Amino acid sequence: MDLDADLEAQIDSWRGYVQRRQAIATADVEELEDHLREQIEDLLATGLDHDEAFLVAIKRLGNLDAVSREFAREHSDRLWKQLVLLPAAADAAGDSRAPAWRELAVVVGFALGAGLAVKAGLTWSDGGTGLVRNLGLLVFPFLAAYFGWKRRLTVPVAATLVVSFAALAVLLNVYPFAAGGSTELLAALHAPVLLWMLVGLAYVGGRWRSDARRMDFVRFTGELAIYYTLLALGGAVLIGLTVAVLSAVRVDPGPVLTGWILPLTVPGALVVAAWLVEAKQNVVENIAPVLTRVFTPLTIIMLLAVLAVLGTAGGLGTVDRYLLILMNAILVLVLSLLLYSISARDSLARPGVFDVLQLVLVIVALAVDAVMLTAMLTRITEFGFSPNKIAALGLNLLLMVHLVRAAWLTIGFLRGRRAFAALEHWQTRYLPIYGLWALIVVAVFPLVFGFA
Repeated sequence: MDLDADLEAQIDSWRGYVQRRQAIATADVEELEDHLREQIEDLLATGLDHDEAFLVAIKRLGNLDAVSREFAREHSDRLWKQLVLLPAAADAAGDSRAPAWRELAVVVGFALGAGLAVKAGLTWSDGGTGLVRNLGLLVFPFLAAYFGWKRRLTVPVAATLVVSFAALAVLLNVYPFAAGGSTELLAALHAPVLLWMLVGLAYVGGRWRSDARRMDFVRFTGELAIYYTLLALGGAVLIGLTVAVLSAVRVDPGPVLTGWILPLTVPGALVVAAWLVEAKQNVVENIAPVLTRVFTPLTIIMLLAVLAVLGTAGGLGTVDRYLLILMNAILVLVLSLLLYSISARDSLARPGVFDVLQLVLVIVALAVDAVMLTAMLTRITEFGFSPNKIAALGLNLLLMVHLVRAAWLTIGFLRGRRAFAALEHWQTRYLPIYGLWALIVVAVFPLVFGFA
């Protein structure tokens, strides 16, 4: 049942408050939200309006009365405050989560499955272009399967995931790509975007239409990158020390390292990192605001330096295409930082200096994007169209729209004319557009350009 937009906003606000208070694990918050929604739907069926149903449903969440009372005190203008300011419940609900050892066994199983799939892919393709196209298909389904098990997906959602993974696998392997052609490379680069969207569908438990769940997935993506990087650095140190010791006794670890250890651990670490994010979210949530405040000003300085170099480099038509590709990667990185910063921010806090820095970051990124678009159009005018140029042009146009709207909403927030939730909703609702563009590049571009 689709709920009213205002009611969804109230639920999102409640969910965000509970998560920020760190009073309960994320998995339990999701279970409680399910109970809240069921209560609301039952109450709506009895004839109550949306506000009344929300008020009564909040009251019935007895094991969250303490947190809800604090929420009410900070939102004294809310009509339902009087229904929440009740004595705390004497007994909390028991923990329904699976035992830790069972989840660890599941995680190890999926991590090992991802590693063995990559190992089999290396053997099957002998490191050729087929492996490049299918690498994501060998890893991401195991990550989606972990979240499917974790979220207890319904049969329709699970079937949607299986069919989608299978359809993408057919596209990538049935299309007669020209060896080393542009469309094959573009498909290999854009397929992970589609695969990550499918992982997101599993992560949110099929509720992709929920702004709060999509923002949770954005936050998860940033935290996953942090944990995976830490695991990679730690693993590199451990492997380096082991290789040094074995080399000292004249034992060559090369064949085992490249043939088994790396193929198993590199993809498997992604599943382990996802499990760590789920298990230790509060730790990363404390780090996230610090990271965003450190890297935002540094990124602004980097973009200003890039603008200065491009401005003094001469005609834009002479800009090397590899530089354009690199600049696209930088803009995607900037957008990722923006999304992670927004996901890590307290949406109820007042505008501050960091929000001004965020606006500066967006404006500078827009200036860089404008220069890149001009350079691309100049190259297309001079050298004609190609799959690579159209794909890059489309991505830059999508980034331009995304950043312009983000800048406009940020200005409105800083001037007190819009709530921060409007900026959050814009980010999450625009994300599927990137998935749609990736689908076009993977499925349509090869047909249009003759698989060249």
